[in-house]
Amino acid sequence: MKSGNASTGIRRWPLSAKLLILSSLVTILGFSAVCGSVMLDMRRGEEALARQTAENLATSIDSDIGRTVEQYDLSLRAVISGINTPEIDKLSKEMRQLILFDNAASARQFASIQVFDAHGDLIIDAASLDPAKQSSADEEFFKVHKFDGERGLYVSKPMLHRGAYSVVLSRRITDIDGNFAGVVAGAIRFAYFHDLFGRLRLNKDDNITVIRRDGVVIMRTPFDLDVVGRDLSKTPGVMRALSRSNGSYSGVGVVDQIERLYVWRDSGRPLLVIVGRPWAGIYSLWYQQAIKIGGIMLALIIFITAVTLFLAREIGRRAHAEHKLEELATTDGLTGLRNRRKFDAAMELEWRRAIRHSRPMALLLIDADHFKVFNDSFGHQSGDTALIAIANCIAGAAKRAGDCAARYGGEEFAVLLPGATVQDAYEVAETIRRRVEQVPADPAMLTVSIGVASVKPLVTMEWTGLVEAADKALYAAKAAGRNQCVIAGDAHQAIAA
Repeated sequence: MKSGNASTGIRRWPLSAKLLILSSLVTILGFSAVCGSVMLDMRRGEEALARQTAENLATSIDSDIGRTVEQYDLSLRAVISGINTPEIDKLSKEMRQLILFDNAASARQFASIQVFDAHGDLIIDAASLDPAKQSSADEEFFKVHKFDGERGLYVSKPMLHRGAYSVVLSRRITDIDGNFAGVVAGAIRFAYFHDLFGRLRLNKDDNITVIRRDGVVIMRTPFDLDVVGRDLSKTPGVMRALSRSNGSYSGVGVVDQIERLYVWRDSGRPLLVIVGRPWAGIYSLWYQQAIKIGGIMLALIIFITAVTLFLAREIGRRAHAEHKLEELATTDGLTGLRNRRKFDAAMELEWRRAIRHSRPMALLLIDADHFKVFNDSFGHQSGDTALIAIANCIAGAAKRAGDCAARYGGEEFAVLLPGATVQDAYEVAETIRRRVEQVPADPAMLTVSIGVASVKPLVTMEWTGLVEAADKALYAAKAAGRNQCVIAGDAHQAIAA
């Protein structure tokens, strides 16, 4: 008779294989956690570096533009100061030009400074002693200063000024009585911004936006004339930049819908610089490293998993083979029941357990009746068939987990019943006897005699005494005519004796 695991065909991995799989799983999870933590740190490092780089770039551009605006504003202030000097009108045109525009910014990106009277007519031009007739009465910068006496330096929207796209910078001229006396204006051409941005090494999809305090775009790189002059004050990102002096945010570009990290540094000057870097560019190197490290980790995980499963399978095979060898060593080859060696070991184990738990223990000794005559009459093959039939009857009756049915020797069998009282043991014995009796008579009827003994072991007892008591009961059953079960008279006294 085969064991339960073998009969179901299920091979369970031993504890050592499970521990190997568990340790490999923990190792994989540990390395994955460490790798994931490192990758997250690298990602945060890339983000921090990109933010710092963008901050430095925004600060640098803001400083350059700020200095330029301040320099031009100083020139405008100098012209206003000269015009308000009473003696200036008494000088010649040449001397007046020299005094008014001596400190004027003269770079090629700057348009010449012009002075307009209270009606908007051009009266002085740094580029000419005899300026042509020109009126700015309808220009935005002129109207702003005319109707707003508190306005200082005014930066206009990008516009076509004197034949070139420019940003006009202007200041109000006030007479000694505080009345509006005109406007002094100059312009910074777009060439200045193109030169400034052209010196920068920008990555693909990087952008830089210069905006006015009201959210109007003054300049942008990459240059887009449709965006320049556009009012972005209602967009969430620009609203945030205008409300805080410094900061950053992640947002989608208004023009190209690319998700970027936007950083700005507000120095309090009229213009604000916002630097945008695409997240794809920020993480491009990290993506490469992540793919490389992830690929290596995946290969290692596959390798460790394959090796672990291979070793676990080999351990399982070895355990299965050892189990098979143990079964062969402890199982009777003919009947499939446990052999005498296994029975003695189980008897020793259960005896000690019964002593510890103070519970009864029963033993059945079973002998095939007239088996020598049966064997001599019908041959050894029929005898073996008869023993197998008896073993099947015994195995079918002793079904509890702790029961141990064994071939005790020749035609004799033993059944160990831990925890069974004498009455329980007798019922099992009768079940076995009836089943053997009902085996088809081919070539002759089979019967068995059974000796039953049960005892609650004490420390001073030996389990061999229980075997002797059952053996005596077996001989009593044979002497009484066979095909019956006999209970040992007083097994406890017999063992103690």
